[in-house]
Amino acid sequence: MARINVLPKNVAELIAAGEVVERPASVIKELVENSIDAGATAITVEIQRGGVTYMRITDNGCGISRDDVPTAFLRHATSKIKTGDDLNNIGTLGFRGEALAAISSVAHIEMLTCTKDEQLGTRYVISGGVEQDFFETGCPVGTTIIVRDIFFNTPARMKFLKTDVAESNAVALVMDRMALSHPEVSFKFIRDGKQTLTTAGDGKLSSAIYSVLGREYFGGLISAENAQDGVTVTGFVCKPVLCRPNRNGQFFFLNGRLVKSGTACAALEQAYKNSAMVGKFPYCVLNISVPLDTVDVNVHPAKTEVRFTDERRVFNCIYYAVKSALAAGDTRPEMTLDKKPVNRFQNMSVEEFRQTVIKETPKDEKTVPVFEEKPKTNFSLSDTKKMLFDETPERLSMLNSSKKAEREEPALPPPPVVEEKCVEIQDEKPPVKYIGEAFKTYIVAEQGNDIYLIDKHAAHERILFEQIKKSAKTERQMLISSVSVPLQKNEYNAIIENPELLSIAGFEIEDFGIDTVLVTAVPAMLEGADIPSAVREIAESIIKTGTATLERIDDIFHIVACRSAIKAGNLQSAEELSAIAERVLSSDDIMYCPHGRPVAMKLSRREIEKQFGRIQ
Repeated sequence: MARINVLPKNVAELIAAGEVVERPASVIKELVENSIDAGATAITVEIQRGGVTYMRITDNGCGISRDDVPTAFLRHATSKIKTGDDLNNIGTLGFRGEALAAISSVAHIEMLTCTKDEQLGTRYVISGGVEQDFFETGCPVGTTIIVRDIFFNTPARMKFLKTDVAESNAVALVMDRMALSHPEVSFKFIRDGKQTLTTAGDGKLSSAIYSVLGREYFGGLISAENAQDGVTVTGFVCKPVLCRPNRNGQFFFLNGRLVKSGTACAALEQAYKNSAMVGKFPYCVLNISVPLDTVDVNVHPAKTEVRFTDERRVFNCIYYAVKSALAAGDTRPEMTLDKKPVNRFQNMSVEEFRQTVIKETPKDEKTVPVFEEKPKTNFSLSDTKKMLFDETPERLSMLNSSKKAEREEPALPPPPVVEEKCVEIQDEKPPVKYIGEAFKTYIVAEQGNDIYLIDKHAAHERILFEQIKKSAKTERQMLISSVSVPLQKNEYNAIIENPELLSIAGFEIEDFGIDTVLVTAVPAMLEGADIPSAVREIAESIIKTGTATLERIDDIFHIVACRSAIKAGNLQSAEELSAIAERVLSSDDIMYCPHGRPVAMKLSRREIEKQFGRIQ
């Protein structure tokens, strides 16, 4: 085990200063990070009253040798770094040497620790920064730290704590993130005597996600993976149709540390462009690995903000990991019909059916009405019971087993087994049969054992969008008569300052002066459309995004495609609609319109037949 050293003043001053103890959650974060750095494979955290009165962190790590225990509570005492150069290669979660000193200065702390080379462990008690007890004791290998009465000697800090429930939730959030970032560690979290989190510690990120975030979150994920230019990205991203109205479900871990990164967030969301609906955000759990000397984690005392020496390398690796995942793992959304049974007895248990039969037997008759109609043939209650519930020994055994199973609380199902990476071999798709059109908006088509409803505008818009991207620069239409377009001053500036961007999109636009531009050529498919309106919309898009780099060219393609596509409510021939259905269903590249709405919804033959009672 590495010796703990007190840092020289000149080295300590290189580390960003800051208070590490803000609330119980920050104490848990620092101590759990230390447990992980100590090589623990099992960590248990217990709190009472949100951690304000009691916190206990137990691990099976390497422990601390007896001679080093008092030193560990001194400021800037750490085994992680020795010189200033070490700050350029930080591979551990904790490294400042401030946590134990800061925590012990505002709380009562008891530590039990033992290394594998010691026959007896050490018990150390410190309160308000003053040592109380220090002696040998029996304890297992690893470390247990008990923190009581945080801020007991600084009542002014107590006023800033929230309710016990709020503080407990903050600790739970820390534990969730720790479990996600380290699936190789088995975590347990006990909150006021109730265990609320358990992870397997099997090293599988899928297991940790299922345990922490639940079945619904896990069920919408696709595996993502990429490695390039020394950067590696692994993890999971959501299907575009499941994007959420906020970014709360985004988790980025850099070299095992939860981080906030504008670069990672931008790469993720850029990869979903043209797939996610406008105003919706993807969720993900992504692990990013970079060489230690290419990232600065010493930017902020909380260690959640980082700086990369090469932002573009990280951006590209994340972007292509997500883009590839969406291309390989996304599927068309499937329609689900009302799950009401064909008859009201269909989903009843044996006992429920028995009680229903008895309850609905008329008091003045010994006959049983079947469903809601008077039956053509009446059976006596005794005959019905005998027929349905012949209580032979075998039948009784089966009934008892069924009742026992119904009484027992179902165990939490194990997380589904998910392959981290799979290669799917695409079979040749069945032919597409055009059936008709519904509401002058949706194309109805049949393929194999599935019926599809296709939004004709969304589908045509996406088809045109893909065509424009491939041919905008080569397929443009020179206008017989140039079109002058008067603009607002900011719109005018946006257009005349970006001639290269507009040229790539298929436009030729000249400065006509006095806040007016002259359009001499447009993308071929835009001929006949409202050109002034399209130019104004392009200008608004450039103004809104605040940038007109080539990465924003898709915004212009969106506008052109949307204005050129057929509209809901318009009439098209069966041949036109059949061609759109064939293009959409013949491959999986037309999944979403450029604004992120699904192009087609699938309804399986099995789902239909279940509704008609042909199958169960």
